[in-house]
Amino acid sequence: MSKPGESWTRDDLVQFTDRSLLALRRWATPGRARFDLPGPRVGSGPERDGLEAFARSFLAVGFRLSAAEIDSHDHAGWYAAGLAAGTDPESPEFWPSLRELPQARVEAAAIAIALHESRRWIWDALTPAVKQRVIDWLSGSVGIAYPDNNWRWFQNVTQAFLRSVGGPYDQAELDENLTFLDDCYLGDGWYSDGRPDRRTGNVDWYVGWVMHLFSLWYCRMSEGEPGIAELQARYAERLRPYLTDAADLFGADGAPLHQGRSLVYRHAVVGALWTGAVFDANPLPLGRLRRTALGAIRFFAERGAFDEDGLLSLGWLGRFEPMRQPYSGPGSPYWASLGLAGLVLPESHPVWAEPEQPTPIETGDVVRPIRPIGWLVSGTADDGIVRVINHGVDHSTATPAPENPYYNRYGYSSVTGPVPAPAGTADGAVDQQVALIDPDGRWSQRPMIERVAVDDHRASSRQRARFARTEPEQGFDDGPELTCVSLVRGSVEVRAVRFDDHDQASAALVISGYAVPRKPAEGARTGLHSAVTALTEGGSSGSSVHPVANAFGADLEVPWCRFEHPEPGRWYVIALCLGEREPAWPTLADTPSGPVITWPDGTTDPL
Repeated sequence: MSKPGESWTRDDLVQFTDRSLLALRRWATPGRARFDLPGPRVGSGPERDGLEAFARSFLAVGFRLSAAEIDSHDHAGWYAAGLAAGTDPESPEFWPSLRELPQARVEAAAIAIALHESRRWIWDALTPAVKQRVIDWLSGSVGIAYPDNNWRWFQNVTQAFLRSVGGPYDQAELDENLTFLDDCYLGDGWYSDGRPDRRTGNVDWYVGWVMHLFSLWYCRMSEGEPGIAELQARYAERLRPYLTDAADLFGADGAPLHQGRSLVYRHAVVGALWTGAVFDANPLPLGRLRRTALGAIRFFAERGAFDEDGLLSLGWLGRFEPMRQPYSGPGSPYWASLGLAGLVLPESHPVWAEPEQPTPIETGDVVRPIRPIGWLVSGTADDGIVRVINHGVDHSTATPAPENPYYNRYGYSSVTGPVPAPAGTADGAVDQQVALIDPDGRWSQRPMIERVAVDDHRASSRQRARFARTEPEQGFDDGPELTCVSLVRGSVEVRAVRFDDHDQASAALVISGYAVPRKPAEGARTGLHSAVTALTEGGSSGSSVHPVANAFGADLEVPWCRFEHPEPGRWYVIALCLGEREPAWPTLADTPSGPVITWPDGTTDPL
């Protein structure tokens, strides 16, 4: 990571954007309505994938041209030609309709924002016939059902553009979507994606790059409409606390927290930061905001995110296709264009001129709660690593689903990823779990989490230990209810576990730490130290090496502590770390009022 005063400038961001856009052109179809990129295809075919690459890169063009004075690479002409061909029913490159291809509803939203931002460059220059064809294609968003999740915003921004150019829209649909999305709000800036019951079942970077960015862009595209000024004020007020939290989820090297789905979108994670500056909803010093946003983009640019052809690959550091979701095609990573939203701010905006400020993790340790979602954030200055201890976010609906490694684990960081398996087996423990092993050798999962409390450097939760039934049966057998407490100081977490069910025997209790690859991927942090030690007597420590890979490398080593035949009503306490060296460990003492943790500096914490 660059030092203060050495980060990218707006000119660097412009040049970066131009290079990434120009690299796509060799893959364009003759009419320029698609980019047929190399890579794995999604089942719906090349038309879907090609449209996705066009629309998502067009989003970057919209941001790029919004405040531009010149267009030296003729991005406007290139994408205007693609719009004309893609919306022409007589063209061999005619795009699938929003009714026949659900994915087109996402891409229509990207096109709508791009058209709005580049209006004076592209829309105003289109012929009346092409304008009408574009309106006709986008009009497929009216009167169709969008899924009950962040996609509701895609319908709204698409119709907001249609409304702005005299096209059809349905105000009742817009209002219904606003109500649904409001019901997903958890408070203090955080949303659950598609959970109007306000469970924190689906929380990840979508909170920033869709729920916040799209809500305010909907207002930007609806300026002057009744009630929009009040709506924008409400969304801006929600964005401020989110940015206060999210800005601490980046390591000192610019790396974002590695948690949740669709991580191949990479620097889309900074879209919400730029949105704060665009809508005067930024609680951060502008110099810090710029440093964080540009630092994350630069992190990926310098660590292999773009392949030898200059294309944004499916992966995190470099290409790692196992990360892709079932809906991810070769054009999917260009959703990273959301991270370029700051280009709508002209060169004269203070965000580009304020003196750069280091982030808090560069000047001292950070430990803070994110209460609505049950997270503790721990950032350490000596290694620049951010860790999140998770006592609230899972990936189940109202009923338990198999544990998702990217949501249900106890810990995530900016330098590690999870083992891609739902639970441990006889071959070893997977990362960041508290698991009971039943007499049949099954390892419990943590599909549903009940947040108890999050405050300062302490968090607690309850979970029902659930054992997956053997195939062909589906579902889980319920085990004991576990209470778990985490105490965090620096790179060390103390994790305490107990259960009170007296009628269910368990063969063992296993508590595991972070997975570190023995064979790091190019660009990944090396020299990491992940360890677990027992503070309660009777625990045995070891490690398991999984012959699999994640985005950070292969042969994933997981440290663990195991307690044989755990007893109900007793606390089992371990300490774990992730850093560059072995820490000084805390100690545990049993007192008349209960267990007490003593940290190396003499500070104490009761459980």
